[in-house]
Amino acid sequence: MHWIDLTIFVVYLMFMLGVGFFFLRRNKNTDDYFVGGRQMSSLHIGLSVVATDVGGGFSIGLGGLGFVMGLSGSWLLFSGLIGAWLTAVVLVPKVHRLSKRQNLLTFPQFLQNSYSKKVALIAGIISAIGYLGFTSSQILAGAKLAAATFPALTFNTALMVMGAIAVIYTVIGGMKAVIYTDTIQWIILMGGLIFVALPLCYYAVGGFEAIQQTLPASFLSFRNISWQQFLNWMATVIPIWFIGMTLYQRIYASRTPKSAQRAWFIAGLFEYPLMAFTGVLLGMLAKVAFENGMLAVAGFPAGSAIDSEMGLPILLKTVLPIGLTGIVLSAYFSAIMSTADSCLMAASGNVLTDIFRGHNHPSSLRISQFLTLLMGAAALLIALKMPNVLELMLHSYSFMVSGLFIPVVAALIKPNNNPTAAFWSMIAGGGTSLSLIILNPDLPLGLDPIIFGISSSLVVFLLLAALTQRK
Repeated sequence: MHWIDLTIFVVYLMFMLGVGFFFLRRNKNTDDYFVGGRQMSSLHIGLSVVATDVGGGFSIGLGGLGFVMGLSGSWLLFSGLIGAWLTAVVLVPKVHRLSKRQNLLTFPQFLQNSYSKKVALIAGIISAIGYLGFTSSQILAGAKLAAATFPALTFNTALMVMGAIAVIYTVIGGMKAVIYTDTIQWIILMGGLIFVALPLCYYAVGGFEAIQQTLPASFLSFRNISWQQFLNWMATVIPIWFIGMTLYQRIYASRTPKSAQRAWFIAGLFEYPLMAFTGVLLGMLAKVAFENGMLAVAGFPAGSAIDSEMGLPILLKTVLPIGLTGIVLSAYFSAIMSTADSCLMAASGNVLTDIFRGHNHPSSLRISQFLTLLMGAAALLIALKMPNVLELMLHSYSFMVSGLFIPVVAALIKPNNNPTAAFWSMIAGGGTSLSLIILNPDLPLGLDPIIFGISSSLVVFLLLAALTQRK
């Protein structure tokens, strides 16, 4: 990498760390640290929501999907649009009003209001574990990008560098820093990808004629996807909008229910079609470049083995001129950091508030920062063991959704519900999904473990609710 690109990238990183230090002394308590003082505008919240939800995992993962399946990979974020708009109508107003009355800090506290402290405890454990895995996927995405861009860096070294930057920035900044920098990061990401990476890569590979001649016709179709894959994506992504700790924190941080709803509508449109098509189109261009031997200079000649998620970073490094490489690299790291920081905040918030119940301690702010540091170190260790960004991210989604989705839906339908049914449905759903992920058996019809996790959670909830009602 040329020194000009490296300078641009380092300046970007220093600026983000500077924002974190700016808010370090402005966080007076856990209310500031976890929910930004509850006075954030809809634009900042909306951009923060989409930056957190899409982030580095989906940015790198979408490029990988475009590399292996073409335009049909965009269906992954169509589920994000549905999830955002659906929850804007049925979830956001109710949760915001409750948070104002009871000063909620976390998602499990919402469940405690509908069920019991024991239910909130198990929800906090499930959420913390899930967001720990999700944070790991973002660090892994950053490491892949850094290793592809800096040939002198080994993958493990890149992983350690990315992990350290993401964790330090999150520990010192809190939610205000996260939301304000998310706004900046999303603007950098979309500007870098749409106005720099996309046109230059399109021109470099030979335009639409080269795409038609190189890629199979299925890559230009929206039907290059099985119904099982479509169902798996919908079942994984849509429910996360109902149970995502990072999303509840942003509902709590909004000024009013209306501003929170506007933020969710903004986020949905940014996810699909904007980010969905930008990501897969760049992945398709990387596939064209690879098949035509353009990546041979980076050690990946046509026909060689290549990680699909590495294709796009290698293409960017190969075709972008000096100066623009640093801008686009900063754009991708923006996406990665915007999700990593939010997921770390969610995990540490779950541990402090829902597991240890220490948010009212006199030193709760410092304890929060220490827990964030510990959770970041644990996420880094997980990232060292998992090779695939999208797989790790979707497994984390599956575990959380399987355990938490049914009790949340039941709470929205009937606020004062059955705590016993909710507790055991969480155990059944999360346990089923996690067991299937670990054992990796051949599941019927090629369905994802999340389908069986949600189903088992629903069956247990309905069965125990009926039995308890009879008693």
